[in-house]
Amino acid sequence: MTVTDPVSAPIAAPLPPLAARAASAKGSAVRDILAVTTRPGMINFAGGLPAPELFDAEGIAAAYRDVLAETPGRALQYSTTEGEPALRTALAQRTSARGLPTSADDLLVTTGSQQALSLLATALLEPGDAVLVESPCYLAALQAFSLAGARVVAVPGDDDGLDPDALDALVRRERPKLLYTVPTFQNPTGRTLPGARRAAVARVAARRGLWIVEDDPYGELRFEGERVPWIASYDGAGDRTVLLGSFSKVMAPGMRLGWLRAPAVLRRACVVAKQAADLHTPTVNQLAAARYLADRDLDAHVARVADAYRERRDAMLAGITDALPDGSTWTRPAGGMFLWARLPGSCDTTDLLRRVVEQDVAYVPGAPFHAGPPDRATLRLCFVTQTPEEIGEGLRRLGRGLRS
Repeated sequence: MTVTDPVSAPIAAPLPPLAARAASAKGSAVRDILAVTTRPGMINFAGGLPAPELFDAEGIAAAYRDVLAETPGRALQYSTTEGEPALRTALAQRTSARGLPTSADDLLVTTGSQQALSLLATALLEPGDAVLVESPCYLAALQAFSLAGARVVAVPGDDDGLDPDALDALVRRERPKLLYTVPTFQNPTGRTLPGARRAAVARVAARRGLWIVEDDPYGELRFEGERVPWIASYDGAGDRTVLLGSFSKVMAPGMRLGWLRAPAVLRRACVVAKQAADLHTPTVNQLAAARYLADRDLDAHVARVADAYRERRDAMLAGITDALPDGSTWTRPAGGMFLWARLPGSCDTTDLLRRVVEQDVAYVPGAPFHAGPPDRATLRLCFVTQTPEEIGEGLRRLGRGLRS
């Protein structure tokens, strides 16, 4: 019997390196902060988490029970990549009722709308392609585009959102593949792009040759004012706009159900990308959502949630003046989940966060939301997860932390 001498054993060769896109990708600042804010007593304004006590847990549980009792073989089986016909039909009807004629064949069900971003990046982007985004921009979109190797370029804007003239100039200069926007109750600012600017964005896309990715996870959570039509419904945008939707903010994020509405060529490319990613979104979740839509009044549920969120927004607006330093500014969102603030002068909200967390309250610094040079004096506050009383206490803690 031969015994290998451990002293003379060969040294293992190093493993191949990670892909460049993985090695250079940054983690989510929000996820990193959430890991720190799970201790008891913490008031967390950092996460974009819907209020769990407002979930229709009974209605969702009933939908799952009915589906599993009546069609267990189908609910637990593989499904088509495009999505369950019953759910796609219900989604098409809801989209059509809101002013955008849609058939079930126009839709692809995704595992959350975040997956839709990944599929679009796979289908559209080559390394080095330019992508235009708002400034600031939804953080996970920046991650998806960066992992695809894209050059992410911010479009300048103001309190009403991105500037269509600046967009036009950047399209001519950068020759981008797509514009990504959350035009209604944007994450992180809460602002809404006015109808005139949406029409102008549609004209730029038609004139210059540009895909528009219109992400709408918050649009149903309106507190006041009139609904603004989707960009996809404006002249010139119909054949080049991808509309993303999600049940995460209006039903439950744990179901991981989203969808995209896209022109046929791009939708088919996303179907192939999804086949490679996960074959299909879980069948039982899709059938339960379709059953919920058939048996329950989702619009009435959303209206109740929006009423509660309105009260929580008002509580944050009522207390924020005393919490932030003199000279600070902030948004007054007409819906959604977020308020965006800017501290005066050269304040750095990343540096200040450590002191604030010591007071058992947290926010998200604004710097990671910027594709270009960051505005380090900004921060995002989520106002929907806590009750009005907790929001008041959290703002008092925030004020103490900032003053310290």
